[in-house]
Amino acid sequence: MSGSGRDRAALWTSVGAVGLVVFWELFVRVRDVRPFVLLPPSEIISTFLDNPRFYLEATAITAWHLGVGLAISLAVSLVVGAALAAVRPLEHASQPLLVLILVTPWVAYINSVVLFVGRGNPSIIFLVSFVTVPAFVYAIVSGMRSADPAARELFASVDASRWEVLWRLRLPSAVPSMLTALRINLGLGLGAAYFAEGSFNSVGNGLGEIGKRAAANNQGSLLWTTILCTAMLGIAVQVLVVLAERWLLHWHASQRIRAR
Repeated sequence: MSGSGRDRAALWTSVGAVGLVVFWELFVRVRDVRPFVLLPPSEIISTFLDNPRFYLEATAITAWHLGVGLAISLAVSLVVGAALAAVRPLEHASQPLLVLILVTPWVAYINSVVLFVGRGNPSIIFLVSFVTVPAFVYAIVSGMRSADPAARELFASVDASRWEVLWRLRLPSAVPSMLTALRINLGLGLGAAYFAEGSFNSVGNGLGEIGKRAAANNQGSLLWTTILCTAMLGIAVQVLVVLAERWLLHWHASQRIRAR
């Protein structure tokens, strides 16, 4: 994308963001919406500025839960995905479990997680990891199997080992789909972390725990400030993924097309 194209994209993104904030503010003011139902952005920002350290520390705790959970999920998914990509019958056999994890609501087994793993941080990290594994596994299996057939023949012609094929061909081929799955899992994992923090009463005052207390005590300003902090955290990590994608996939066709 040319410099002028990037400038126009940034301009219209800014226009959209400002328009959303203005509409939100006017809607709440004109309709006189109750604070617990929806708070105007100006009051949310004012509440945040009254004690920014409190909200930033809570955001850091939730970000830690999200980051550790996703890292564990990705590590497990790489091992499982590589095995499923190599053995197709094993992939078919794993489908019932992966689909079950995808479609079952967290609230259905939240108490079982606490009893199995323990209350607090372990349960939160476990839930984030558990619910994000299927998307990673599907992406890794699909990406590894999409490796260029000509490249596979080349590796076979030089009698490359399975490890060399995995590390130099199949894994790089899976990176684009893994990053796409990461974008999806960031939202899914953040929702799981927020929900788990509020449900498990973890020690550490993450955003979910603060939000649950605010909802229980009918504190609209506190609740909506934690919601905005959660949204800002999600936006920040999505931006980091986009930057990582441009850096890691500079060789990929999608980045060359975008550049043109």
